[in-house]
Amino acid sequence: MKTVPLPRQALYEEVAELLRQRIFRQELEPGSWIDELKIAEEIGISRTPLREALKVLAAEGLVTMKVRRGAYVTEMSEKDLRDVYHLLALLESDAAGVVAAAATPQQLGELEALHAELGAAAGDRERFFTLNERFHLRLLELADNRWRGQMVADLRKVMKLSRHHSLFKQGRIEDSLAEHEALMAALRARDAQGAAQAMRAHFAHGLEAAG
Repeated sequence: MKTVPLPRQALYEEVAELLRQRIFRQELEPGSWIDELKIAEEIGISRTPLREALKVLAAEGLVTMKVRRGAYVTEMSEKDLRDVYHLLALLESDAAGVVAAAATPQQLGELEALHAELGAAAGDRERFFTLNERFHLRLLELADNRWRGQMVADLRKVMKLSRHHSLFKQGRIEDSLAEHEALMAALRARDAQGAAQAMRAHFAHGLEAAG
């Protein structure tokens, strides 16, 4: 049987991911104008796939298109940040309740393992960031609602635009770990209401630290 090669990722999608990572690393800073001509030359592409990539990032909220002025990296206001945290708290607390009630022992074991890795990474902020996001996204996968998962993924992209990441605050990593432990305790006890409340508290404290 002849195998059919899988299509390559479209060029504009590759460009979108490249720009997305530049935005997350703040090589393209919030509020800054995106010089399309310069970037197209740097990457070695025409402006057509670049413009398609910018449309993707605009749909995600990472880029703002301004009439006759071009594309700018979205700048988060304090209200934007509050609104994003509010929605994440609603969506992820709901997911936590579902997981507490329905997860298998094996699935809870996965979260336990990620939680243990998170604790071991307390002294390495970048690794802590990565594992923290992995924990939250895995919990969402276990809650098994792809629409909620997609909304959270998009909101988390936008949250990375904030100049004031909550985990930068002195002592926040330790507090975050304690909040994760409270969440894990509720999950172990199969306490759906307690898990949802622990997740809401986690986001409330995160927003306070980011402010």
